[in-house]
Amino acid sequence: MDRINVPPVGPMDLPMSLLEMGCSGRFELITHPLPGQPLPPQSTLPHGLPPTCLSLETEAEKQFLHDPAWLPIHDTDFAFQKFLKVTQRDVNVDSLLSCTPSALQSGLSVVRDPTTGMLLDFTEVLLENTGLSAKNSLSLQRQPGPPSESLRGSNTNYPFLPGGMEELTLDQIKKKSELEEDIDFENDLLRVPPGLKVGMDFTDKDAKMAKAEVNLMSLLSTLDDFTDLQPEEEEKDKGKGGEEAPKLPRTNSLEDLGIKDAVSSSSPSEKGKDEKSKPKENPEESKKWAVPVNITAPCDDFYKRIPNPAFKWPFELDVFQKQAVLRLEAHDSVFVAAHTSAGKTVVAEYAIALSQKHMTRTIYTSPIKALSNQKFRDFKNTFGDVGLLTGDVQLSPESSCLIMTTEILRSMLYNGSEVIRDLEWVIFDEVHYINDAERGVVWEEVLIMLPDHVSIILLSATVPNALEFSEWIGRIKKRHIYVISTMKRPVPLEHYLYTGNSTKTQKEMFQLVDAGGNFLTKGYYTAVDAKKERTSKHAQSFGTKNMSHNTSASQDRAVWLTLLHYLSQRQQTPVVAFTFSRTRCDDNARSLDSMDLTTSIEKAEIHSFFQKSLSRLRGGDRQLPQILVMRDLLKRGIAVHHSGILPILKEVTEMLFSRGLVKVLFATETFAMGVNMPARTVVFDSIRKHDGTGFRNLLPGEYIQMAGRAGRRGLDATGTVIILCKAGVHEMADLHVMMLGKPTTLQSQFRLTYTMILNLLRVEALRVTDMMRRSFSENHRDTQAHEKRISQLKQTVSSLPPLDTEGQLSDLLPYYHTVTELRTTTQALQRAILESVNGLKALSVGRVVVVNNKQHLNALGVILQVSNDSVNRTFTALIICEKGNEEGVGKVNTNAFPHLFNTALFIPEGPCSHTVQKLKLEDISAITVKTLKVIPDRIIDNYNKRQQPRFRHDPPGQAISTATQELVRLAEASPGGIATLDPVNDLQLKSVDVVEDSMRSRVLQDSLREFNCIHSPTFAEQFARVKERMSVQEELDRLLFLVSDQSLSLLPEYHQRIKVLQSLQYVDSSGAVQLKGRVACQISSHELLLTELLFENVLSPLAPEESAALLSCLVFTQNTQVEPHITNTLQEGIDRVLSVAQRIGELQRDCGIPQTAEEFVGQFKFGLTEVVYCWARGMPFAEIAQLTDVQEGTVVRCIQRLDEVLKEVRQAARIVGDSVLGSKMEKASLSIRRDIVFTASLYTH
Repeated sequence: MDRINVPPVGPMDLPMSLLEMGCSGRFELITHPLPGQPLPPQSTLPHGLPPTCLSLETEAEKQFLHDPAWLPIHDTDFAFQKFLKVTQRDVNVDSLLSCTPSALQSGLSVVRDPTTGMLLDFTEVLLENTGLSAKNSLSLQRQPGPPSESLRGSNTNYPFLPGGMEELTLDQIKKKSELEEDIDFENDLLRVPPGLKVGMDFTDKDAKMAKAEVNLMSLLSTLDDFTDLQPEEEEKDKGKGGEEAPKLPRTNSLEDLGIKDAVSSSSPSEKGKDEKSKPKENPEESKKWAVPVNITAPCDDFYKRIPNPAFKWPFELDVFQKQAVLRLEAHDSVFVAAHTSAGKTVVAEYAIALSQKHMTRTIYTSPIKALSNQKFRDFKNTFGDVGLLTGDVQLSPESSCLIMTTEILRSMLYNGSEVIRDLEWVIFDEVHYINDAERGVVWEEVLIMLPDHVSIILLSATVPNALEFSEWIGRIKKRHIYVISTMKRPVPLEHYLYTGNSTKTQKEMFQLVDAGGNFLTKGYYTAVDAKKERTSKHAQSFGTKNMSHNTSASQDRAVWLTLLHYLSQRQQTPVVAFTFSRTRCDDNARSLDSMDLTTSIEKAEIHSFFQKSLSRLRGGDRQLPQILVMRDLLKRGIAVHHSGILPILKEVTEMLFSRGLVKVLFATETFAMGVNMPARTVVFDSIRKHDGTGFRNLLPGEYIQMAGRAGRRGLDATGTVIILCKAGVHEMADLHVMMLGKPTTLQSQFRLTYTMILNLLRVEALRVTDMMRRSFSENHRDTQAHEKRISQLKQTVSSLPPLDTEGQLSDLLPYYHTVTELRTTTQALQRAILESVNGLKALSVGRVVVVNNKQHLNALGVILQVSNDSVNRTFTALIICEKGNEEGVGKVNTNAFPHLFNTALFIPEGPCSHTVQKLKLEDISAITVKTLKVIPDRIIDNYNKRQQPRFRHDPPGQAISTATQELVRLAEASPGGIATLDPVNDLQLKSVDVVEDSMRSRVLQDSLREFNCIHSPTFAEQFARVKERMSVQEELDRLLFLVSDQSLSLLPEYHQRIKVLQSLQYVDSSGAVQLKGRVACQISSHELLLTELLFENVLSPLAPEESAALLSCLVFTQNTQVEPHITNTLQEGIDRVLSVAQRIGELQRDCGIPQTAEEFVGQFKFGLTEVVYCWARGMPFAEIAQLTDVQEGTVVRCIQRLDEVLKEVRQAARIVGDSVLGSKMEKASLSIRRDIVFTASLYTH
């Protein structure tokens, strides 16, 4: 309501005012105001008149007609121009420049009276680190991100600082590396900021006169000088350092100081840094990080030391468990290596209980999704507050104990998830999985990326190198790891051979290893005899040469029926039968159609459990052939467990087996990797398995892992392991190695992946080389010892006497370098001669050679014997020398190598003497063209005889005198040097290296004579000094190289991969991650291919079902025999995918990565495209299973993994801003998430 303007009060008007009393609507009239005062307020309420609604008309008029600020300024309409002239438009330049308010730098703190606690005062305190956020800092002090990202983090977040990487100290930040320099803010500033194509012009311009209409560009041109100088500073530094240093230390940068990407191996500032790098660790240098815990001594004071434990068990703990619990109470990291049923879970449970007590969190990671599900159920029953995160399931993620697969933990670490802040323990179960070629690298990445405040618990099967592995973790994390390993089995195993195959022979079971672990050869031979008796005389006559490893199905059936009868009579069930092929599993189970191992009560229990479990399936799905077959088998107490079985059936089988209702389980190796489901007996169908390349015997580690399923703690006294001898008895040696051999050592499978490189590149404070240096594969680099030695050598260098390089000696150093090069060249030549046939022929008995060593200078000798040792070949030779210098006591030739420039032969001044010595190859400096007739045996015998004291003064024998005279004669005939055999022309060595070397040595030898220093009187002494100094310096350089990044074994591959990323424009030339790189960070496998498909719009023309079908090639790995029938658009899509893959493969090849384009393209298999397409269009599962020869379980697993890929593509599309593709992926994901493929796991209910 607009105010009505009343004329001012005239003399005729009554002074009068209304006063509103309260808010009830009562008014009072005031007629006697005080003179000279304005009228009193109109209300007793503090906030004036009640609000009124403005009329919409005036509002619209005011906003749209009186105020032109909302109107566009680039309209050229004539009427509009006129309108602009009428209205007054305020120009507000500042509104174009927006800046987020900076965080408050200070806060208020209360001052209280210490006794009464009363508030006395407020003081202002300065806050530190207020500007830190997840986008610019690795510190735990940074402020938390938005709650939506708190669990998984975001791929624009920085990770938290990995433990063991130190932050820079202030001094080191102030100290410039040689790539940095002070910026001159006046001269040669950059015009173009890094990463941009165009830059700014800094020349002084007059501001342009603005025309009638204001345009944005002209506005900005007057504000030319707005620019941020920091990027330039960096660009400038980078320009200087070229490509050597992809990332420059900034003040907020944190990196491992010890070793820098040095441009030169030893530059002065580098050395300073190296010496500084470990100031605080001197007392600890000799200390080992891995501490083995003695578990033989009983732990008596356990209850004294832990009066109220965080968790109590109904049973008494073993010593190793008590030791582990003590370590956990002290908040130390532990590595527990023990057999499967020994009770490692106790350690995990205690850690979870501790973190609940401390209000922190624990993450439990396992290699297999099925294992995660089972652990979730177990821990949920024990602790209640447990969450589960796998690729497709997310249950109560706010719990204090989170169970997840290692891949998810890795992405949480890279993406800086907030969960990491309150993390106290990370438990790695089944750590020996680090040997897995495909996924082992994930464990290493996670271990390297974990921050300092997290303690690590590693649970593993027994491994021989637990100490070495823990030492590695301890070293990269700079903390002690307590190693607790026990070889004791709670239930000892007995191993048997079984040769029975009929009712008559069903008792033929022979013990091979007893419970004490002793190998009984007697049992082996009786088994062989038993088997022999049955092979017909006919077969025996052929010998066992053509003994095949394969047996027919009917023979197999006979063996299994016999064995299982025998075992069920002896109450040895439940039995796990390990078979190394899925079809074999199915056939064996089917062949037992006549066998029934359950009672009627058990049948009823099995039936009701089966029905209840399948109640969540749709009607059609309950009638799947596999389900019907399995129901039939289960009722008789038989089951099958392998990757081709539907997940829900596998879980039903596992649950029934752990309840003791499944008596015989035919399983593949994956069952042994799973959770602890022990049986009474384990049977090996065969001890050979196919490992993807060919058949081989089981490794001891695999055998122990599977055999360890035998024997249930508290139920069986011993576990029985039976090996079937179907075709014949296996070799004794093989059995012995397999049963009692060393399990597989933990080996690094570390490799560079594009995701890892991109994730580390987007955080400038972390370098990929740091990750590589910390990997287990680089564990052999003992940087600490090297550092120590480097500092020693540096002191040695500084304490050496100074060199005299004045006057004549001015070319001493170049001389030294020439000599060293000549020596290495000659050595290479000599090696080549020795390895060649002609060279060995030349160096035979009777050949005259020129000898140079500590004792002789250019002395002639003749070869008497050549040793047979091809590695360090020695030559026994007779050499002439001065009388009295036979033992080499005279003037010892110093290290100046005079023979290299002085070829004059040695001619004795006085009477000539001789000596017989063993020469190494390097003592022979030349092979002459002469040979002598000598009688080696006589010479050697005579010489040896005269070495004895009583024959010392006898005259030398005839043979020796002749030989020495001949040698002297040769020397006198050509005193300047004797003709030698040239390796290229005379010995016919024509390889490129030899020709090059011999030419080089000739040039070098000629150049040596030009030097002045050799004429100096002090030459020998000075040369010895140079040699000493240089040898120390060379060792120093070698060690500096070893601790530098240049010596990393994966460095060349890293540069190749960076080259690939640069040519695909995932990173720019300075190593900054571009948009494509950001997208690839989101994707966990086949990141290059998927990103390229995204940017080339391959998925755009496809319908949601088709794009799901096309992407199935990324998750399906088997070969199929069935040709899929697919639509034309899909076929085009497949061709495009293959051409993109071909392009990436060829690019990788060109950048030097050793994988052919065919291999790269070959990993993508399109066998399931039709299946996925039909499934996404709603076809029931029973019909889909008919379309392919791939087993149902594999199809389900593929579709589940495909859903994860679709989620990743959806995320990626969101980053690119392609909302259409995002919603299409959403639709595709919804269309495949249905029915039996996505029934929730039975373990998670």
